[in-house]
Amino acid sequence: MKSYRITVNGNVYDVQVEETNRASAPTPAKATATATPSAAPASAPATGSAPAPATGSGTKVPAPMPGTVLDIKVNVGDKVSANQVVAILEAMKMENDIVTPVAGTVTAVNASKGQTVNSGDALITVAE
Repeated sequence: MKSYRITVNGNVYDVQVEETNRASAPTPAKATATATPSAAPASAPATGSAPAPATGSGTKVPAPMPGTVLDIKVNVGDKVSANQVVAILEAMKMENDIVTPVAGTVTAVNASKGQTVNSGDALITVAE
């Protein structure tokens, strides 16, 4: 076993890791961590659904910030005008209108109602 001292956000953790030399598929490793008396327990990483693959040709309408899709206002094949609301995104307890920057036809809807998205994820694709 190897011992490491790791500092995360100013908290020091002593960690022991067992090293294996197997070439086969990885198996869950048993690890123990002991925090110093002043350290708080580490928080688990945030989970969210993976973004949908961007399909369709044209201009992508990205999520400007992380959040949850409350509504998609268009379907594939719909004609949209510039600055038309195409989706509603909830972020920081606020509803945000997501508008298309170009006029054209919706070629793909890459997000669904209730989906968690990250900043920059393509919500809608519009072909001019």
